[in-house]
Amino acid sequence: MYDIEQYYNAKTVSEAVMLLKEHPDARIISGGSDVLIKIREGRMAGTSLVSIRDIEEIKGITGNENGDILIGAGTVFSHITADPIIQKYIPVLGEAVDQVGGPQIRNIGTIGGNICNGAVSADSVPTVFSYNSLLHIANEDGGRITPVREFYLGPGRVDLHPGEVLTHVVIPKKEYAGYHGHYIKYSMRNAMDIATLSCSVVSKVDTEKNILEDVRITFGVAAPVPYRCVETEEKLKGRILDESFYQELEESIRGEIHPRDSWRASRDFRLQIGGEIAKRALLRTVELARMDNGMGGEEA
Repeated sequence: MYDIEQYYNAKTVSEAVMLLKEHPDARIISGGSDVLIKIREGRMAGTSLVSIRDIEEIKGITGNENGDILIGAGTVFSHITADPIIQKYIPVLGEAVDQVGGPQIRNIGTIGGNICNGAVSADSVPTVFSYNSLLHIANEDGGRITPVREFYLGPGRVDLHPGEVLTHVVIPKKEYAGYHGHYIKYSMRNAMDIATLSCSVVSKVDTEKNILEDVRITFGVAAPVPYRCVETEEKLKGRILDESFYQELEESIRGEIHPRDSWRASRDFRLQIGGEIAKRALLRTVELARMDNGMGGEEA
């Protein structure tokens, strides 16, 4: 049984903002794959809901005149994976969200819900972090733009104020052009499981000189919030991609991430696999760059 106080169905972003201001205790719902479970379990019993599922303006993926990629917050995971813009320019995001739950969840779950849920195990978030994405948030004052790295305030807490709606995730052209990415999710089961640890690596490689020009490494479930390994990134930039490079990468990652003990895995186990999956993800991005022969990362 679902104990829901009131249910409001917004047709536009402005209507959703108005409803949220009128009902400050209401929760936003789109696909419902997280919210409805919490209500059924009694953790959000008696909650009022504002549905944004029918708002067409926050669905779909487009490229603007600057080459930036705009992903509507209401876009479901299966559409992201199949979208030609995603497949051509940032396929790692499609690969990441294709690891969310099963087909039914991917057909209803949205990237906006995945981000706003605040869960460190969210499959889309490490890649969104590694692309230095911007979040467009609507409110009654005209809206605001915030970097995704500033959006996570603590465990399960995000910077979304009462009366605000996330409308788009924007990946600027300069953050993806010339880059290749790879996402690895480590879980106890191969499918339909929450990540024990996850890592998304995005890199730019000079394949002729075998030098790493730039790299961004983001972990899920390695800290209270999604975690960018900025110390390791700075150590690696400009380095030759030799055997000692990858050994230092593993050691640096294990010294930087802050996983915890849980029933899923111990801290020590997460540290061990953290270095390994970061290395494997970076190796794959280097392989992709070499396969692409410097032809990847065109503008959208």
